Amino acid sequence: MRKLLLFLLVLLISACKNTQQRNMGNYVLVIHGGAGTILKKNMTPEKEARYKAGLEEALKKGYSVLEAGGTSLDAVEATIHILEDNPLFNAGKGAVFTHDGRNELDAAIMDGKTLAAGSVAGVRTIKNPITLARAVMEKSEHVMMVGNGAEQFAAEVGVEIVDTSYFRTEERWQGLQNALKEDSIKAKLDHSFLTPQKAGTINRDNKFGTVGCVALDHSGNLAAGTSTGGMTNKKYGRVGDAPIIGAGTYANNKTVAVSCTGWGEFYIRSVVAHDLSALMEYKGLSVQVAGKTVIKKVGDLGGDGGLIALDKDGNMAMPFNTEGMYRGAVTKDGKIEILIYKE
Repeated sequence: MRKLLLFLLVLLISACKNTQQRNMGNYVLVIHGGAGTILKKNMTPEKEARYKAGLEEALKKGYSVLEAGGTSLDAVEATIHILEDNPLFNAGKGAVFTHDGRNELDAAIMDGKTLAAGSVAGVRTIKNPITLARAVMEKSEHVMMVGNGAEQFAAEVGVEIVDTSYFRTEERWQGLQNALKEDSIKAKLDHSFLTPQKAGTINRDNKFGTVGCVALDHSGNLAAGTSTGGMTNKKYGRVGDAPIIGAGTYANNKTVAVSCTGWGEFYIRSVVAHDLSALMEYKGLSVQVAGKTVIKKVGDLGGDGGLIALDKDGNMAMPFNTEGMYRGAVTKDGKIEILIYKE
């Protein structure tokens, strides 16, 4: 009798493990809307509901593309369109302002099947930068285009162009004014006009909001995309990690698709997205362990942020070292999960 009970117990444990493994490998699309100092005490119920609704709309859009037989690239582009058009997020319509009071947009997309990639940086008139990034990948011999040249290419290939006023939102404008004020106060307190400083902008809590998506389609192909308005009050045409392949965006069918958000300088120096893939390919780490490992590296250098990752088997990870990260995922059967705070 005891042997029978022991046998049944072993079967039960095995069944539970198999169920957990199936659930773990059940994801087809993951998104993020930026990481940073996101505290529930600072969020009104109305604003939280708006963020969740925006994330849910994006997840539903991407899932509908995959369900209809669309590719992971199609799903990533369509999903990011929703986030770029939502002024809550620092991408497209909701892009933050530079020190000079302009909006400069960056984006990248990558095909895990072929390792083809496209990216744009410092564009000012492109309604959906992720679409221009895909055009660079598919309609040019290049991987990255910047500034006026990228906009000229957009006009030639028919990517939608808008007036710069399209990107102006009052909330982002006030964000710039606050950042400028903080810089002024800090300069006086630190007497920085007497002390040599590195040129640039820190504004640690004003820079997050990048959006990203990773997807796995019915053919087993991965794709990743990232889009951002950059850093509030940024100067000198600064470009972060989002449009840099291997730093903020990466996809490889052998391993994983990754999209990052955070303090871009540290992600570039750590080559975070590719490092995550390499840890999986060369050391055999799971996507969860590899994700935590690379975020720890960012933190050890002094940077902060997070990422989303989806491996070739449908396992996902969403590690971050900030107070929160707007994030969500959808499973093969359409179940949607949305999270904001550190939980």
